[in-house]
Amino acid sequence: MLATQLLNPHKWVDNYADYLYAYAITRIRDEEQARDLVQEVFLAALERADKFEGKSSERTWLTAILKNKIIDVYRKKSSGLVTVDVKMDQQTDQNFFHEDGHWREEHWPREFGVDGHDLLHNKEFNQVLQKCLQKLPVLWLAVFTMKHMEDEATETICTELKVSSANFWVIIHRAKLNLRACLQKTWI
Repeated sequence: MLATQLLNPHKWVDNYADYLYAYAITRIRDEEQARDLVQEVFLAALERADKFEGKSSERTWLTAILKNKIIDVYRKKSSGLVTVDVKMDQQTDQNFFHEDGHWREEHWPREFGVDGHDLLHNKEFNQVLQKCLQKLPVLWLAVFTMKHMEDEATETICTELKVSSANFWVIIHRAKLNLRACLQKTWI
């Protein structure tokens, strides 16, 4: 069966535009760019329709195209920002930790006060999380999103964003510290 017979491009907007937009907006947080990416996905899919083998659903195939376009956005936004400033890194440590490595009292991890609930399904929490994510530097956001939202392998992230393994782990650590601090400040 030909690939073009497996696809139904006339239904893509109706069937997948909202899903693809939601997928994009949670990863790049720019409404206009998310809309543009969805349009680019449809165009790229039309151009590559002959490459579709039918081994996945249309939605999965379109999502894979979108995922690659999002990685291109991350790469473009993070170019030139590929190293972590050691002085800034040490200063961040001083903000959260004493010299002996223990937490500063004002930055101790605190309970979120929600027992037995999955916070990621809480609309209000997600709004706060999105605001906290927006405060991260672009490269940190890209690394964090690829690792914890896309479940990308560390090696893939390092290759795609051109960061060393050591920088990757420092960025992930800093992103988590800053997200936790922001969430504790605005959610609790």
